[in-house]
Amino acid sequence: MRKLFGIGFIIVSTLLLAQTLAAQTSEVHVLASNGIKAVLEDLRAQGDRAIGHPISVEYRPTANLKQEIDGGAAFDVVIVTVESIEQLSKEGKITGAGGTPISRVGVGIGIRKGAPRPDISTPEALKRAMLGTKAIAYGPVGASLPYINKMLDTLGIADTMKPKTLFFNTSDETNEAVAEGKADFGMTLVSEILPAKGVELLGPFPEELQGYVRFSAAVGANAKNPDGAAALIKFLAGPDALASIKARGMQAH
Repeated sequence: MRKLFGIGFIIVSTLLLAQTLAAQTSEVHVLASNGIKAVLEDLRAQGDRAIGHPISVEYRPTANLKQEIDGGAAFDVVIVTVESIEQLSKEGKITGAGGTPISRVGVGIGIRKGAPRPDISTPEALKRAMLGTKAIAYGPVGASLPYINKMLDTLGIADTMKPKTLFFNTSDETNEAVAEGKADFGMTLVSEILPAKGVELLGPFPEELQGYVRFSAAVGANAKNPDGAAALIKFLAGPDALASIKARGMQAH
């Protein structure tokens, strides 16, 4: 009897240990906008340790991620624009009412590293600089697009710039076009310009033309690791993430 009890104790202990280890090692799968990629890459290793789970992340424009989620893509955490978080909440695809604010960032202009730096500090200066380009580049989708379109319309140069506009699907492709000299200006979120190789930030849009994209995070309604997901969001919204958020040209929520 004692032998059977001992065997039973070992089996139960082994099962409990296996469950504990599984809980500790199960990853937190994140779908995140390209706009916050640099921050998440900075913080991944620290985040792994902080929450006790490995973190895996897929990056794409917010609009593309929304389409994938609509198509049934699985995730534990989603980090996209506030507007998309609100829509996902209405559709019952995330938990909580409006997600947790993480950061905000403005739109800027990237130029090839070492290229001349024209003045873009005022609307008038930006207009002159835009008209002086041979080509500009930005994405046909993405969080920065409404603010780029508004800037061009406000300056009255939308039609003039159309013949010399190059469209790229991702901010990485936009930055590559600038680095390779295919476009003089690449327009996207400041946080997507700063980490790009061969490109430097000319500056943000003038404040009169600026628009800020706000990112929030939420736990998926069908998350496989909801506890790890909630812990990650708490970490990203907390003080340990502030230094990276600021270094990447963003502001805390």
